[in-house]
Parts: sequence; C-alpha cells; structure tokens
Amino acid sequence: MSDTRYGDAGRVAACGLSLAPFRGLRYDPERVTSLGAVTSPPYDVVDPDGRTRLEDSDPHNVVRLILPRPEPTAEDGYRHAATLLDRWQRQGVLRPDPEPALYVYEQRTSDADGGLLQRGLIGALAVSDARAGMVLPHEDVMPRPVADRVGLMRTTKANLEPLLLTYRGDGRAAAVVERTAQRDPLLETTTSDGTRHRLWAVTERDDLTAVSADLATCRALIADGHHRWAMYLRLQREHRHLAQSPWDRGMVLLVDTAAYPLRVRAIHRVLQRLPLRDALERLRSAGGDWRLTDLGDAVEPALKALATAKAGAGARGGSGAHDNAFLLAGDGGFHLLTGPDETALAASVPADLPEEYRRLDATVLHALLLERVWRVPDDPEHIGYLHDTGAAIREAVRANGTAVLLNPVEEGVVRRLAEQGVTMPRKSTSFGPKPATGLVLRNLRLG
Repeated sequence: MSDTRYGDAGRVAACGLSLAPFRGLRYDPERVTSLGAVTSPPYDVVDPDGRTRLEDSDPHNVVRLILPRPEPTAEDGYRHAATLLDRWQRQGVLRPDPEPALYVYEQRTSDADGGLLQRGLIGALAVSDARAGMVLPHEDVMPRPVADRVGLMRTTKANLEPLLLTYRGDGRAAAVVERTAQRDPLLETTTSDGTRHRLWAVTERDDLTAVSADLATCRALIADGHHRWAMYLRLQREHRHLAQSPWDRGMVLLVDTAAYPLRVRAIHRVLQRLPLRDALERLRSAGGDWRLTDLGDAVEPALKALATAKAGAGARGGSGAHDNAFLLAGDGGFHLLTGPDETALAASVPADLPEEYRRLDATVLHALLLERVWRVPDDPEHIGYLHDTGAAIREAVRANGTAVLLNPVEEGVVRRLAEQGVTMPRKSTSFGPKPATGLVLRNLRLG
C-alpha cells in the first residue's frame, strides 16, 4: 500500500485551471456506418468480448486506435495505431474542424440506467502535477498502464480520449454550457448502451472569456483517467525543452458538479490465482476478528446484504469494530466478509493518515487482506479490476479465483481526501457517466 501527501508548499495560492480551445478531429458521418458505431468506452473498461464487438461494429471504430491488436511488440501496436490514424485522416474518415473550439458535451443515459443528464466542456487543459494544487488526483497509479499509454500517445501524437475531471465554478462557465446546449448540435448519436451523446462547438470570444474567468478560480479533481493524466505529465516532462509545446496540455472533459453531480460506483477485484476456498481458509486462520457469513447462491440478495452491511457501519459513525464489508464469490456462492478489529487495523494502516482514509474498504482490502492475509501481489498478473459486478463474478468462476466485490465510495469522501493530498488505493472508484471515446480527438500536429 502507498499513499501520497503534499505539504502546504504544494498547495500554492496561484491556483486555477486553464482550458484552451483546439481544432477537434472528428469522424465524417458520411464515411462511417454511424457515429455511434465508431465510438468506444474508455480503454480501461473495454473487456475482450466488448473489444471484438466494437471492432465488428465498423472497420473505423476508435477502439482500433486506443487498443491496437497485439503485434510482436507493444511498439509495433503503437505504430499500427499511428498508421491507422494517419490513413483515416488522409481518406477523410477523420476531419479537422475549421477553427479551434471548446466543445460542450452532453450525455443522457437510458431510463434503464437512471436517465442521468450530464453536460461539460471538452478542451485542452494545462498540465500540472499535484504539488501545484490545480489538478488533484485521488488514486494511485500502476507503472505498466502508464507506460503503455505513454507509448501509444507518443507514437500517435494525439489525445485519443478525454479524461473526466470535476470542478465547482461560480456559474459563468455553466451558463455558457447551458446556453450553448439550446442550439443545434454539431453531432448527435446514440451508443449501444442507450446513451444519447450531443456535441457543440464554442468559438465566440465572449463565451471563451467567461469560461476562462470562471475556471481561473477553480481546481479540478480527476474523476476518471489517473493513468492518462500521469501519461500527460510524463510526456510534458519529456518535451519540456520545447517552447509553446502542445504536450503542455491534454484533452479533458470538465464537469461542474454543482450543476451535474457525478455517479460513483465501485470497482471490483478478481484475484486470479487465489481460489475462493483458499481465500476463505486463510481468513478463518488469520485472526483480526474477520467474520464470514454464507449468503447462498442468489446474487441480488447477496449484493443487498453487502450494501446493508456498509449502511450499518455508517450508522455506527464509522468507529465500530466491523466497519468494512466485502462480498466474496467464485464458487457459485456468496460470502459476506466483515471486519477487521481495531488491533489488526492499527497494525496495517498508519495512524497518522486521515481516519476516512484508514477506514476505506479499498484501504483495508489492500493493506490488510491482500498484503497480510492473502499475500497477493498488486499487479495485473494477479489482480483484475472490473467495473461490472456480473463480469467480475464470471471471471472469478472462469479463472477459479476469488471475486472481491466492494461498495462505492461517496464523492465527498474522495474530494476531502484529495484536498488533503491523500491518494486512495488505485481503482478505488468509478465515476460516471464516462465520456465516450471517438466523438472528438485532439491531433497535436493541428496545434
């Protein structure tokens, strides 16, 4: 387990966000099956089956750029993506917009997914590390995914996906977003999950000035895209010798959560090399006052029991002996795990960390269960991270492993910890709805 804390020197007074227009690179709807057929979810939530479906939906689907098929080496895959990107531009499949713009982006999820409306601004955000206090991470990152994204972006010389960041403004930028959304959009499409997407260009000087003035007083929280933000930082450092470098900015979607609160979901773990029977046996002999409850084989009652266990801990004020709850699966049945006691917690999580951090489910999972009880290395060969509950359960059964299902973390907790300079264990939260990939790209060669 690791945590990152920044002293007062890292919280500089000169705080503020700088979001610049750019010439968006967009699909020509006349050259593709449909705009929905060429989009993709973010690269890190595309599972193997979903990747194949996306590739089959249209030969120009953006997943071929963000997840190029394995070649003899990763570098070959990156070069293949760069070749495709150049070819699609030469063929007119992807076309640059005539002038730089910020883009108002709207998502409306299906009724089955809650009918959520979200609007924000896509632009090129000035890149700065956490010590500057302007863009706050809330999760740790893993070196391998960062290196992978660096290699892809360095080779393609393009921002292929907008990161999702949140802020709270004074209303001036939000007013521009709402006013723009009353016009006819540049594009409108519906993706296979039933979400409707619309995009508008903001080019008027007064609107751009209003957005800049509002954002200059704000800081942002990285909601989704920590590895890609780390990629931006590394590539900025690589090109720091350049004046007016396009690598000093990265494409993001900024959402004012005062107007559009994000939805927060959990990210589950699959321990691919630890059979459930072994996980249960180690728990029974571990001490620490862990409690296991057999919940049978019905998924919905099991998930309800997980949520109820968390609600019960909250009712005790977060200070009881059994504040953490996990649902274990992998053998066709479900087992509710609660604990630990104060002695085990104190032995594994430093007491000088904020109490909210010490009692996070992800903190206890990584610091105590994975490191001390199960002794599972936190690397991709041993742990898979899945957003979908059903997919996590199926993968655990397939791999003869253990799925560890978690409750979501409240957004307020995430922001409070980030503002203290404390990063949560990696993949602790899933904010959404996430922006679709492929509606607008940023080619660094276009300026």
